[in-house]
Amino acid sequence: MAALSIEQFLLAITLGVLAAIVYSLRVLVLMERRVASMEMHIEKITEKILREELVIEHKLKKKK
Repeated sequence: MAALSIEQFLLAITLGVLAAIVYSLRVLVLMERRVASMEMHIEKITEKILREELVIEHKLKKKK
């Protein structure tokens, strides 16, 4: 079994760290997309609520 030299060991460590960084960036991008999607859904819900509130206010003004 051949022993790793210091240069090979450091290269292996460096490649491992780079692979971990790339993987974590991938995870961050996926999470950002999910958060953006959730924000869009929340925005749509708030728009619907605002429209309903305006309808209710309009109906209340008519009754007075």
